[in-house]
Amino acid sequence: MSVQPAAPGPSAESALPARTFRDVLGSFPTGVAVVTAYGGDGVLYGVTVSSFNSVSLDPPLVLFSLSRRLLSLQGLLAAEAFAINFLRDDQAHLSARFASALTEKWEGIEFRPGSTGSPVLVPALAVLECRHHAQYDGGDHVIVVGRVTHLEVDSGCKPLVFFRGRYHSLSLQEHA
Repeated sequence: MSVQPAAPGPSAESALPARTFRDVLGSFPTGVAVVTAYGGDGVLYGVTVSSFNSVSLDPPLVLFSLSRRLLSLQGLLAAEAFAINFLRDDQAHLSARFASALTEKWEGIEFRPGSTGSPVLVPALAVLECRHHAQYDGGDHVIVVGRVTHLEVDSGCKPLVFFRGRYHSLSLQEHA
């Protein structure tokens, strides 16, 4: 195993180089999800996130982060409920589509209303439907905490994984 030495830490007066910080964070593989919602204005919203995390089992809470530069930020934050759709390894095209600033990103996308009324992508590896629980300042992002009210999973599929700037698939081999 080859390990690259870390660069000396920054002094209190200097900031971390943004590109280096991003590259190091990219060394942590993440699943890929699309957060979907109907805004209060009835508009369909959707955005790709890789900053998903579980928070609590009791109550069931999860979180994700949204960039403050996101054009649909206010619509997503104003929605009564949202769905977090975990993508399958054959859905990289959906990740790319919902990560873009396209105005017609829903064109040709199959979805159904979930139990909260949120749009649920069909198919998906798993879906967590949530109500807003809290929002926090996260620097250039807003941290959104949702309370899970409904969930679904397709255990026969593999997840889409993002690692070092590229999509990957997992092998589902058992290790002893």
